[in-house]
Amino acid sequence: MKDNLRSIYWDTSAVLSVLFKDSHTAEARTWADEQGVHFISTLAYAETCAVMQRMQREDILAEILTKATFEALEEGPWRRLNVWPDWAIVRPLSEKWSLRGADLWHLATAKSLQKDLPELSLLTFDAQLLKAAQGEGLIH
Repeated sequence: MKDNLRSIYWDTSAVLSVLFKDSHTAEARTWADEQGVHFISTLAYAETCAVMQRMQREDILAEILTKATFEALEEGPWRRLNVWPDWAIVRPLSEKWSLRGADLWHLATAKSLQKDLPELSLLTFDAQLLKAAQGEGLIH
């Protein structure tokens, strides 16, 4: 790692755990305070927005709380990435790991970024994606 800084790719489960109290919130907030470069992809952003708006539509989250949560999302530690996975690795990863489409996309994207950022870690609280990320050397 350069200058002991971490590079952390956040999947949607990790972002949501920072924004909403759940069993992973304490760990997610510790990661959010970690020195380093924190990345969020357009997919994680879109999934997070969809969850928050669905919660508001279903009256789980009041409009004022939705607004505050969006502010927290915008002000979080994340740098936005306009990135996608390398086409050549998606199929091999799908054959190796049993993942849902979005999770495969996150894994393949992080794996693609790892070429330029070998210190990159994928932060997730999804059990299947965590197992795959460990297997691909994305958990440090």
